[in-house]
Amino acid sequence: MDLVTHYAAGPAEHTRLARTPHGRLEYLRTRELLRRFLPETARILDVGGGTGIHAEWLAAEGHAVHLVDLVPDHVAHAATLPGVTAETGDARNLTAPDAAFDAVLLLGPLYHLVDPADRARSLAEGRRVLRPGGLLAAAGISRYLSLLETATAGTLTAEQVAPIRTVIETGEYDGHVGFVPTHWHTSAELRDEVATAGFPDVSVYGVEGPAWPALDAAGPGRFDTLAEAALRAARIAEQDPRLIDVSAHLLAVAHRPH
Repeated sequence: MDLVTHYAAGPAEHTRLARTPHGRLEYLRTRELLRRFLPETARILDVGGGTGIHAEWLAAEGHAVHLVDLVPDHVAHAATLPGVTAETGDARNLTAPDAAFDAVLLLGPLYHLVDPADRARSLAEGRRVLRPGGLLAAAGISRYLSLLETATAGTLTAEQVAPIRTVIETGEYDGHVGFVPTHWHTSAELRDEVATAGFPDVSVYGVEGPAWPALDAAGPGRFDTLAEAALRAARIAEQDPRLIDVSAHLLAVAHRPH
């Protein structure tokens, strides 16, 4: 199934980060990390930005946001958001001119691009459209997501052992817990890919931290009670080399050299 068909047939993308406790945690932590590194006002290119989940709050906080996404329905929705412009496009071949943006977000493309050469092209395009000194924020899915999710939920079956081992060892995710086949990263791999694209100062952060599976197990009704402790845990572990990969998502932050 191609990505346009997948997103057209699946659950509404604009509710993705609100449907589960760990999705809500992902949203809060991604917003927290982006706020930490973005300048006060910036020209932001949100590549693979979906329906504008992050573009909406970024624009509301005074940033000028242009969103690019492969799915026309996503682009149509994002274009209705105040302060957001949007176009259909491919992360590997951006239409933006060189050095046009203060920040580039790649919060979705890297895991959908299963060929390493395509990920390299996407990162190279992100570097090209950044001004010198501009910020790159690139997300990956952790190779340990399905292991932690199924083990905590009690749904880890004998049949899932082999594909879970495969994704941990190779990054090749075959869809065994839903979603389309994608590439999942380790923090070291994500750091190396961004550095190889010409970003020498890469830092990688664990987004959700170690408590996200427990939030899902507790259920949506307890999120408001448990979220603050989970956020504190995520901050403590965000760059701990022994814990970073237990986050469901990873975020690489780097700057284009002057």
